[in-house]
Amino acid sequence: MPTIRGKSLKAITFDIAEGYVVVNPLFLKSLDNASLQGLYHELMKTQTAIRSEKFPHSDAKAIRWRNTRLTRLHAATMIIKNFARERRVIIV
Repeated sequence: MPTIRGKSLKAITFDIAEGYVVVNPLFLKSLDNASLQGLYHELMKTQTAIRSEKFPHSDAKAIRWRNTRLTRLHAATMIIKNFARERRVIIV
């Protein structure tokens, strides 16, 4: 199972969602193709997990936090897609 900086891919995706790790081309440059594909697929799984949580209808702060996490994950997937396209790596 691929790891990034000594952490599992699942842990990295939750760190991305929480805002502890920022995904940019410099972060992705050191990853090999398998790690890049694995990170992308784990990001998609984490997005699905957050979306499947019960929606907090009456709590505006919780709604904002949920949307912020989803936004971070979506932005990370877009950055990975563009980085993979530049590297000519198929991640789907």
